[in-house]
Amino acid sequence: MKSDLVHSLTENFEAHAQQAENGVEFWLARDLQFLLGYKEWRNFTTAISKAKTACEISGHQVIDHFVDVNKMVDLGSGSQREIDDIMLTRYACYLIAQNGDPKKQEIAFAQTYFALQTRRAELIEQRLLEAERVSARKKLSETEKELSQIIYEQTGGNQNFATIRSKGDQALFGKSTQAMKSQWKVPDGRPLADFAPTIILKAKDFATEITIFNARQHQMNTEPSIAKEHITNNTAVRNTLLERGIRPESLPAAEDVKKVERRLASEEKKSIKNPDALDS
Repeated sequence: MKSDLVHSLTENFEAHAQQAENGVEFWLARDLQFLLGYKEWRNFTTAISKAKTACEISGHQVIDHFVDVNKMVDLGSGSQREIDDIMLTRYACYLIAQNGDPKKQEIAFAQTYFALQTRRAELIEQRLLEAERVSARKKLSETEKELSQIIYEQTGGNQNFATIRSKGDQALFGKSTQAMKSQWKVPDGRPLADFAPTIILKAKDFATEITIFNARQHQMNTEPSIAKEHITNNTAVRNTLLERGIRPESLPAAEDVKKVERRLASEEKKSIKNPDALDS
């Protein structure tokens, strides 16, 4: 396919992309019909039906990707007529293209175009999730430093902070910190939290924030009293997770957060130098 045709098709597809009120990108089926080289709507609806079946088989909700709408079109007489149309997500467009005639240049282009666009969206989503985890890990570190400072200020020493934190882990996981480190294969000398999934980081942070609040509010001036408070809060958070079907000790370890942080930093530098690096 010649580069000028690719450029033209790209412009056409992107020009017809629209944004819903919630920011979701979509195409209208009547527009896509002509973009994919279909002259007759009834022929195009056959491809749409096949795409809906493929969507359902893949485990996705059809209604999330194919939304029936009506719109008014101008007639030659100056009057208007209401016709059926469908709002299509990027994924829906991809499925329609996959069920089209690959001999058509428009179909061949669309198959690649929407596959790449879908992959790009997946990469963006993955990086957002990774950034969220890195942020959660930093937040937990800050919260634990604050708890350590509170212990020092109110008890005159914080040499047992690590023990208090371990008691919190025991309450949250139902296992000791060392047992969880062994289970998650945490390298020697590395914190358990560096390998915890985001939900556990936020759970630990929440429990620690409550401990800080109550330690201040009730002027706890002994390490045993703060330790008891921390155990109570982690137990409460654990019970909440269990009620929602989440067993902390059964979750798999996440990738080393330090590696994730370095990868995000490296990719950010690449994106500054080359904006298209995200698609690689």
